[in-house]
Amino acid sequence: MTDCNRSTPDIEDNDRDHVASLARGLDVICAFTRLTPRMTLTQVADATGMSRATARRLLLTLVREGYAEKTGRLFSLRPKVLQLGYSALSSVGILEVVQPVMNDLAQRTRESIFAAVLTGDEVTYLARSTPDRVMAVSINIGNRLPAYGVSTGRVLLAGESDEALAQYLDRLTIEKHTPTTVTSPARLREIIEDVRVNGYSIVDEELEVGVRSLSVPLRDANNRVIAALNACCPSVRFSVEDMRSELVPVLLDAAQRINRSFIRS
Repeated sequence: MTDCNRSTPDIEDNDRDHVASLARGLDVICAFTRLTPRMTLTQVADATGMSRATARRLLLTLVREGYAEKTGRLFSLRPKVLQLGYSALSSVGILEVVQPVMNDLAQRTRESIFAAVLTGDEVTYLARSTPDRVMAVSINIGNRLPAYGVSTGRVLLAGESDEALAQYLDRLTIEKHTPTTVTSPARLREIIEDVRVNGYSIVDEELEVGVRSLSVPLRDANNRVIAALNACCPSVRFSVEDMRSELVPVLLDAAQRINRSFIRS
């Protein structure tokens, strides 16, 4: 039974203030993981130890409230659930650390800067900072993109264990978004291995023609990759070589500043 690492030492199961239905609803949300982003009713019931009837009521409540969606027999979480995580991140001050650095980066580089996390097989953008330019990349907070086709996704996948990465690649179906989209899982694995070695990812017009992106990892106090710091640039302003020589050092320096703050906190 999943508990999403919940710890409630001061609350007993029979505490009159304990709302069992809320606790079970949280268990359902936590049952969806990077390895199981989409599940049937039976799978959710098995993962949580609930009856199918209870799991069904909770799932349909999440669907009605906009936190989940149902496609055929499969349930999955929707971006609205990120509001819960966004509140949690804000409450512990993480976004207070990241956002000023992103704002500084946007002004220094004159490019759009984002922070993203891995949610299932996609990346979800949690924060952004854009300069005052006519040509700015239009990614909004809460937007989700396929992890295989963006630099944020490749940085985050590089931070996964070998087992989790292998499982991701085994179930992956790649859509060819542009003529340069990497469509071979074997080639994608090679690229991700290079990201692990180099410490950054550059993606050249693979998701959208005319857009290049660069991402570096953000790490917690235990050196685990928890997010990606990203710069998106119209290709008319930066070649891949320019990004590597001019932007990589700047983003790596910014990531180190953020990582040091995480260690001190």
